[in-house]
Amino acid sequence: MIKSKISAYIIAYNEQDKIEQAVKSVSWADEVIVADSFSTDATSDIAKALGAKVIQIPFQGFGDLRNQAIKACKHEWIFSLDSDERCTKQVKQEITDIINSDSSLDVYHIPRKNLFMGTQIKHSGYYPDFRQPQLFKKGTLAYTRDPVHEGFEIHTSKPVGYLKNPIWQIPFKDFEQIINKANRYSTLGAEKMEANGKKSGMSKALFHALWTFFHLFIIKMGFLDGWAGFVIAFGNFQGTFYKYAKLCEKHSKWTLVHAQSLIKDELADSSGNFYTNES
Repeated sequence: MIKSKISAYIIAYNEQDKIEQAVKSVSWADEVIVADSFSTDATSDIAKALGAKVIQIPFQGFGDLRNQAIKACKHEWIFSLDSDERCTKQVKQEITDIINSDSSLDVYHIPRKNLFMGTQIKHSGYYPDFRQPQLFKKGTLAYTRDPVHEGFEIHTSKPVGYLKNPIWQIPFKDFEQIINKANRYSTLGAEKMEANGKKSGMSKALFHALWTFFHLFIIKMGFLDGWAGFVIAFGNFQGTFYKYAKLCEKHSKWTLVHAQSLIKDELADSSGNFYTNES
């Protein structure tokens, strides 16, 4: 029996603190590809030193990034891993058994366990925490071109399978990363909603943010995860609020130019400018 081969791809951007362990956890794969978007830190150098093939892809949304990474994979099976995820020995064995079985399906979800603030998150909607299918045959899965929270399309008549063993995810290195992610994802989310013709207002932003917090902390029992659960719910509150607020901003007259026009007659500078080029 000929052993099936598998490509593992990892998407990354400025993940020098995480990329080493991510690459090492899939070093058993026949090919490891790191899809980088021109990181300004040592991400690509670290990946190359570990034997991974690094490809540079201009960021045009996560959907496009994943599709480009898939194109770069040369083997029949593909395992998708993010830089903050870690494959375990149990998952490696289960994947090996699947790709070498005559009765395997074409597409599989993989559960994830999350570590945050020094503890495993067992509630807050974080377990089993399936994202897009992460194990699939090439040609059976494609991603939509959404800038964030990209969807996927399955191109097979077979049902989708589920692995029994989970991988680990370490979603945030520190609180600063939570804030940065909320800022970046809220911008991409606002762009996605605008592209879909949606509108927003500040009251809508607050309503959706409060509902998100309530959903994660109460309905998903995040309170059982202690302060970690609160921080997760609050971080999602912020991200949701600013996503809708940024969409509202896109259709409102809040620009600096408009602000200047409102008070230009009161400014000492008769040109009506807030700033000059003088040092």
